[in-house]
Amino acid sequence: MNREQALQQIGSGRPWDVLVIGGGATGLGTALEAATRGYSTLLLEQEDFAKGTSSRSTKLAHGGVRYLQQGNISLVLEALRERGRMLQNAPHLVHRQAFIIPAKSMWEVPFYGIGLKVYDALSGRSSFGNSRVLSASATLNALPGLAVKYLSGGIQYYDGQFDDARMALALALTLEEQGGVALNQARVDKLLERNGRVIGVAVDDRETGNRFEVEAKIVINATGVFSDTLRSLDEPNAPPMLAVSQGSHFVLPKEFFSGTNALMVPRTDDGRVLFAIPWHGAVVVGTTDEPVSGPSLEPRALAQERNFLMEQIERYFGRRPKAQEILSMWSGLRPLVRKQGATSTAALSREHSVFVSPTKLVTVLGGKWTTYRQMGEDTVNVAAQAGNLPPRSSRTANLPLHGWVASEPTDQLQDSALSVYGSDRQFIEKLATVRPELGELLHRRLPYRGSEVVWAVQNEMARTVEDVLARRTRALFLDARAAIEAAPRVATLMAAELDRSAEWMERQIDHFTELAEGYLYSEE
Repeated sequence: MNREQALQQIGSGRPWDVLVIGGGATGLGTALEAATRGYSTLLLEQEDFAKGTSSRSTKLAHGGVRYLQQGNISLVLEALRERGRMLQNAPHLVHRQAFIIPAKSMWEVPFYGIGLKVYDALSGRSSFGNSRVLSASATLNALPGLAVKYLSGGIQYYDGQFDDARMALALALTLEEQGGVALNQARVDKLLERNGRVIGVAVDDRETGNRFEVEAKIVINATGVFSDTLRSLDEPNAPPMLAVSQGSHFVLPKEFFSGTNALMVPRTDDGRVLFAIPWHGAVVVGTTDEPVSGPSLEPRALAQERNFLMEQIERYFGRRPKAQEILSMWSGLRPLVRKQGATSTAALSREHSVFVSPTKLVTVLGGKWTTYRQMGEDTVNVAAQAGNLPPRSSRTANLPLHGWVASEPTDQLQDSALSVYGSDRQFIEKLATVRPELGELLHRRLPYRGSEVVWAVQNEMARTVEDVLARRTRALFLDARAAIEAAPRVATLMAAELDRSAEWMERQIDHFTELAEGYLYSEE
């Protein structure tokens, strides 16, 4: 992907069939769905691809065991089907992960055991593996570091894990391969109307400061937690459709919770779900579920969330981590569709809905990462009808995503940081061969090298130090302190590629340092 080339295509003045606003999982999935049907498609993102919720998930491609508990069988079936397609279409980014539920009471063993057998059955041919009951000793052996007294046993089951921001990049790159255009740093601040119908948008190019207008036969609002904000440009007095919930995570060193199995607690004392999951050589612990007043580009963990995670870590691992042991702390927002009678955000479903306003603005709400493809298919079905586009069937169910490589399903992420690039790995390795200095690590505690920075600028539309350290690599989410220390090297490499000044480098380092300090654990 090349930003200058994308701007040239947009500047040609041609009207688009489909214009998608929002570069997260929903927007990218929707744009790819439209492009593969042969509709000319443009996607605009106000910041960077997966800047918001879509880079801050719990990294699970899953059917949702807790939705099974809630009796939402249709959502579980849909998610399990789509989970299988994620593994099939992006095996370089998705893998199987074994989870273990520790049972503290005798009744929990058959209760969760039977429930997970139902989960297995619902998976059908897309099963990731059969669940099984474990003895107390086998459970402790499978979860090194678990400090639970009076354990009655455990249940092992399989779900999926993936790299969310890299998946978003794969979707953006596949969109381009299918003839679509994606542009980041392009903020939509006005909807264009003609004869009572939305026919385009006005755009602020946040990198150049230029403004331009784009027309399309149909405009789709896929902005996640910002959906109501964009809807207000169309219908200023429209009631909000979303309830926003926040989920926060701690990242701990692998030594804190070693082994390859993940811990899953289906119900903590306050009714939440807790995970401790190996990820890129560290352990992600989460998540929380706190209602918040509205959307934010950089949500921060609330005091009650930090306390909750500390208490749960102490309860299940025997001690509270020291501040320096918390390598990164990050939060994501969930766009939940409001429903009558729901008393908390935890009670709201992750199902998605598609709406068409009187002016024909299409809005897709809700959903979760695992069902991004189905959300895109449903949204384009509605949009094609609303925009009088020729009806065409979906082609994404079996569409390999950019980077796809033939491989057997694995139970763990590959040990090399370059594995997430799939078929592009050879080109990044070649960069380091041609320019040996690019083979050096960005930081001794990070697995990333200079070649990945150059590749991200040249081929993945990375424009800022944050783009590289937060989403092209996962440095910020894995070790915020190391990411801060690596920022000057990244800025130097990027400035050379983008022909930027020393002042630009200084601003980039300052901006990233200020942002990354919010990922450091603090009692305040």
